[in-house]
Amino acid sequence: MNQHIQDRLRSRGPLLLIPDAVLLPEGVMELYAVVVGAGSFEAVGPTEEVERAYPHLQALRLPGHLLMPGFVDSHHHLTQSFGAALAFGEPSEIFRRVWVPLEGALDEESAYVAAKLAALESLRGGFTTVTDAGTRADVDTDVVACAARDAGIRCVLGLICDDAGEDQDSAVVLERAEKHLAAYTDDPLIHPSLAISIPEAATNATLHATGRLATEARAVVQMHVNEHLAAIERSLLRHGLRPLEHLDSVGALGPHLLAAHTTLLAPREVSLLADTGTAISYNPVASAWKGNAVAPATTLAERGVRFGIGTDGTRGDGFRLAEAAEFAQRLAYGLTTGDSSCGAGWTWLEHATAGGADAVGLGGSTGTIAVGTAADFLLVDVSTPELALSWDLPWELVRRGNRDQISAVFVAGRLRMWHGQPTDWDGPALVRRAAALARTAVARAPITRAHPTATAARSATTRGATPRGADAAPWGATPQTTTTARNTTPQAATPQAAPTQDHPAAQNHPAARNRSTAQ
Repeated sequence: MNQHIQDRLRSRGPLLLIPDAVLLPEGVMELYAVVVGAGSFEAVGPTEEVERAYPHLQALRLPGHLLMPGFVDSHHHLTQSFGAALAFGEPSEIFRRVWVPLEGALDEESAYVAAKLAALESLRGGFTTVTDAGTRADVDTDVVACAARDAGIRCVLGLICDDAGEDQDSAVVLERAEKHLAAYTDDPLIHPSLAISIPEAATNATLHATGRLATEARAVVQMHVNEHLAAIERSLLRHGLRPLEHLDSVGALGPHLLAAHTTLLAPREVSLLADTGTAISYNPVASAWKGNAVAPATTLAERGVRFGIGTDGTRGDGFRLAEAAEFAQRLAYGLTTGDSSCGAGWTWLEHATAGGADAVGLGGSTGTIAVGTAADFLLVDVSTPELALSWDLPWELVRRGNRDQISAVFVAGRLRMWHGQPTDWDGPALVRRAAALARTAVARAPITRAHPTATAARSATTRGATPRGADAAPWGATPQTTTTARNTTPQAATPQAAPTQDHPAAQNHPAARNRSTAQ
């Protein structure tokens, strides 16, 4: 598409758009048009009917393009973007070693830039909505809201409400929660939610109370549930129940709850999800990179469990996420059962859009192309070699789509991205600033990595040595007793390691401020 089309798309008046096809819930519709005005879809229907209904609008034809809903990322941590690559090769529960120290090292500027950087990557990858599970950085949550708003992305913004620590006042936590839920009533892009890191991070009373507050506000409570074996074992020892069972016992399950990961589900827990209307975020790339298992998403879909698909901050490409969702099911479950379909493509496309919107509390507001919903959509080039010879476009989008095919990204009816770059702010400048701030933050954070970098691992392998963890001293040097991330910040001083959360000193460690036990 040329500059003239871009200029037309940037206009604030109503737009009558005629692409080659529109992706609706019932399938790909050719000879369809949409009218976008005041941030939402005013009309969706056959081209001739729409043109007759809007004779005063000059139609803008978009040859070679599909108009489809923007992706909804149902689980993200926006202020962790500085350390996305630090999770590679790491065993589970990396929050103790990476995320708590990293976010504890962020000041207001670096938290804002980290969140905006994550939003930029998400927009580039076709996400029009991100769901932030709350920041541990010692900054006001509004810093993250400002970053999302300035980037131009819709954000379900979590406020962490953990209160199980000795120095945490439950009444104060719930008061903050009420204020957060009321703070963004008139904001077109920010949708407040509450968050609890994992069930053991909050008292039973707060697990129940946050659910009540969220239900009254028509919001969601985000929580990491049944993600790691260690957390399940801790719950069994403490309560005699698995985490999801424990939530059920205190009345914390229900349509208000968005349970992230749920990779380790017993059959009864699948029934609990289905019976209570609890939603989950299926995060397949996170499972591959740093998890213990893959959530049984095909089974959940069959049982009618509500779910979206989340990145968990791994990589911001909506098409690759949908493909990973299918690919993980095929490897984890389909191969052993002879299920060569594993959702038939449409399952993952639907749960990455409309299903995701429903899971994060925005059902009926975004995630689909329909009259009255927010005009959050993509213009995808289907004339590329990967998509031009089309026989089954929805499945092809899942298996052969990628962010390079996205020509334009709209959020709330405004053009936000044009061929991978923001239309009204300087993306490259933000990336440069983020690179500088990230070096400082990572150098300051007492990050502990268990795995060496790829270069160190290769060097050790080719020399016949056993690859050592990233916390070991450089090869040939005297081992040190402290730990830090290697090969991330050249010449950075080695800070004191943060104690683990189970250590008595953890509560008083600066890096543990606002900590949560989420990944």
